[in-house]
Amino acid sequence: MANNSVSKIQWNDKLQGLFDEADNASLINIPLSDIDSFPNHPFKVQDDEAMQELAESIKEHGVLTPALARQKDDGRYELISGHRRKRACELAGLTSMPVTIQDIDRETATIRMVDSNLQREFILPSEKALAYKMRLDAMNRQGQRTDLTSTPMVQKLSVEKIGDKSGESREQIRRYIRLTELIPELLKMVDEKSMAFRPAVELSYLPKEQQKMLFDTIECEDCTPSLAQAIKMKQFSQNERLNEDVIFSILSEAKPNQKEQFKIPREKISKFFPEGTKAEKIEETIIKALELYRKRQREQQER
Repeated sequence: MANNSVSKIQWNDKLQGLFDEADNASLINIPLSDIDSFPNHPFKVQDDEAMQELAESIKEHGVLTPALARQKDDGRYELISGHRRKRACELAGLTSMPVTIQDIDRETATIRMVDSNLQREFILPSEKALAYKMRLDAMNRQGQRTDLTSTPMVQKLSVEKIGDKSGESREQIRRYIRLTELIPELLKMVDEKSMAFRPAVELSYLPKEQQKMLFDTIECEDCTPSLAQAIKMKQFSQNERLNEDVIFSILSEAKPNQKEQFKIPREKISKFFPEGTKAEKIEETIIKALELYRKRQREQQER
């Protein structure tokens, strides 16, 4: 199964319990150049401080836990678990890494990829949403039935299994999967916590064109919808009555416990800022300018 570019390593008995369902598993040292990322891998690999720490650890101690992969028809290897370890090996200057190879199909590989990465300490909502969707699709493909009436039951059981594995309720799993229907701009807002999770779930039911109109309004007005406003937009959309004016009207409604805000039309101040300047930067600059103005006024009064 292994090609000529890999060398066999003695099997470590302690690793046999890592994957209870491993069939014909073998541990080999594989050149990093022969390892491909898992297709549409939903979990981001970032060169952050944690990655640097992992690279330093690998420099000192080596890769303590082998990655998991399967061999493809072309002889290369598809990484299932260990994308961060592979990147850390690259940063550490290594040219190969230990990998457990399993002879499994794409659906099983997808499920194991998701399960292994859900153990991470920090996972973005978008990562979890895409991962749950990939796992659900793989489970449904494994349990395909010829009678279409069984599909809802198959999906229900699949979602329940994901919930059992992740420790989240069936409804929460469904909510995360709904986030995959958001346009990238709105999904990014959920990751950045500038939009709350539950309103985002309701907004995922809007057609993509309406989501784009909403995002443009959010950018222009520098505000995000509450859960009640998101539900109202969903209802207007279902009744085919949602347009730019309705979106603006709903977002302009006062929210419970909302502090009074003073707004300046963007076109009145746009000439003072480069195109594309974020609202937060504009606000910060205006406040600093006002503080400087007040300081000068006080100096004039003291003369």
